[in-house]
Amino acid sequence: MNKNFISQLLNLLALLLIAVVLIAPNNLSDFNARLFFALPIELLLLGLGLLLPGRAGNLSRILFAITLAIGIILKIADIAVFKIFARPFNPVLDSFFIANGMNLLTGALGYVRAMLLALLLIATIVAIIAVCFWLVRRAQRLLCLATRTSVTILSIGVIAWSAITLAEIPGASRSFYDQLADHVSSTYYSYAELKNFKKELEVDHLVANIPANNLFNKLRGKDVLIIFIESYGRMVLDQSEFAQHIRPVLQKGGEDLTANGLGARSAFLSSSTLGGLSWLAHGTALSGMWINSQERYDSLIMSQRPSLNRLFGNAGWRTVAVMPAITKTWPEGDYFGYQQIYTANNLGYKGLPFNWVTMPDQYTLSAFQHLERKPGHAPVMAEIALISSHAPWTPTPTLVDWNEVGDGSIFNSQATAGESPEYVWKENSRIRTQFRKSIEYALADLVSYAITYGDDNLVIIAFGDHQPAPLVMDDNNNRDVPIHLITRDSKLLEQVNEWKWTEGMAPANNAPVWRMDELRPRLIETFSKAD
Repeated sequence: MNKNFISQLLNLLALLLIAVVLIAPNNLSDFNARLFFALPIELLLLGLGLLLPGRAGNLSRILFAITLAIGIILKIADIAVFKIFARPFNPVLDSFFIANGMNLLTGALGYVRAMLLALLLIATIVAIIAVCFWLVRRAQRLLCLATRTSVTILSIGVIAWSAITLAEIPGASRSFYDQLADHVSSTYYSYAELKNFKKELEVDHLVANIPANNLFNKLRGKDVLIIFIESYGRMVLDQSEFAQHIRPVLQKGGEDLTANGLGARSAFLSSSTLGGLSWLAHGTALSGMWINSQERYDSLIMSQRPSLNRLFGNAGWRTVAVMPAITKTWPEGDYFGYQQIYTANNLGYKGLPFNWVTMPDQYTLSAFQHLERKPGHAPVMAEIALISSHAPWTPTPTLVDWNEVGDGSIFNSQATAGESPEYVWKENSRIRTQFRKSIEYALADLVSYAITYGDDNLVIIAFGDHQPAPLVMDDNNNRDVPIHLITRDSKLLEQVNEWKWTEGMAPANNAPVWRMDELRPRLIETFSKAD
């Protein structure tokens, strides 16, 4: 086998690889063999460009190699982001990960591994660029072996592609161009939309039109708990694999609450995020603005728009945050107007962590109860994050007697039990099972807390922050999360009849669905009426 034959074989292989790259989708769920029998217009135009004489041909080669490399990198980024957030990569929305990627990697893997991974990522990008230049150069050599023949074949290909497109017959592809164009347009739109959003933050007509002495006057004397349950999404009620376990938990929870003199109402919210970035959901619910990107979140916390927490503080409540997932300083907390912030470092937990989860939810609520709801305490408005249902979902805690929670060391045996994350994450069915168990625990914990400590002055509004990642859920387009109102005050339950929520802990399939940014204005309007 002579060198010339090998060289021509490599040239042909390069052309075929370019065609595959041009046709390949940017979402793993869209991959199928039929895609690769399409004719990509980009390949035909590339070929004609590479056949231009002199500098024009060289310039075409350089420009296309760069464009091809950018397209491949964006496809890889899209695939990763689709897997986590069920959407394509957006440089504006996802710049948080670009800017803070090293911090995230260091926190998850340690400094040395994070550095190695970062270097590997850089090397991969450089390799992609180099390979693209090699592929395009090889393709150019192949086409230039018989210039006239190549021009003829490529021109016929363009005509055929146009005819197939006009006839609306499957087989003509321009997906590479469409993907690049979508990225350009979405980036431009996101940037322009962000500028408009900053102006919207300056306007809050609802609060401005409510007399100060009426603000939350229907909740005076109550302890109001806004509880976010990690990854608690509607899919656990809609997908039979989960619903057959979760719906009975909710049904029994509602019955147990009723038996102990409490009432519950349930419905759904539509979250601004999916699969992660919980703080965007927190920002959305508490600001009444749609916070679906880090840029919007950053704009929010630099604004003067009063959060729900700050409004409660202005109305006379003590405002606290209970954030067991936070292990470092949290300057963003200043925006929300908390008078006290509890994090993993000052909640007093002496037990072992449950892998990434710093402490079980039962301890979080127990610590809050003993720190802020002592006899004779002032009314408190608390934002509480329950994180036991955060990945890796192993080991799953179990409830203990509330009187035995203490400093949390009782949970040590639970924290070292169960299967390792490495074992669980080798099989999707195990992941889904562990996720489901963590949601069962979180709901049981919530109901148990309400029954144990739910006096006449306790009002709980608990809801999921977002649906879990696509590797757990099947419907990537649904962003609904269940929401529950729990209280012993029957008059308060009567006040929310206008919401038309489902009685009990299990929301009906046709229960109302509010956008998450509607929660703040709904609470203000319902509980701030003149006497």
